[in-house]
Amino acid sequence: MTPATRQEVLGLYRKVLQIAKTWQSASGQIEETMREREYIRNEARTLFRKNKNVTDPELIKQCIEECEARIEIGLHYNIPYPRPIHLPPMGLAHKQGRTLRHQEKLRKISKPIYLKSHDEVS
Repeated sequence: MTPATRQEVLGLYRKVLQIAKTWQSASGQIEETMREREYIRNEARTLFRKNKNVTDPELIKQCIEECEARIEIGLHYNIPYPRPIHLPPMGLAHKQGRTLRHQEKLRKISKPIYLKSHDEVS
């Protein structure tokens, strides 16, 4: 990891922790605000620790883009949790053969960047 990339990653980590410190839930209830703040801190710790040994520059770039996307979406919608995606149900495909594999591949490709690591951790 280059020094510039390291500084960018540490800056993102600090930004996420600062957001967690000042986070206010949409409902305004103190209990919910505390739960969401704790979720933001735990999610950041988990994902940053999981990716601390990543050395591939392309994968690091993807992780940075995912982090930035999740920050922007969370601040815009005032929801700290990853937003769900709506894809056609798997029931449209036959339960066997190439059609099912093809639809699974399409679902994997169409997954937004901000959900790439969420399924791996959850």
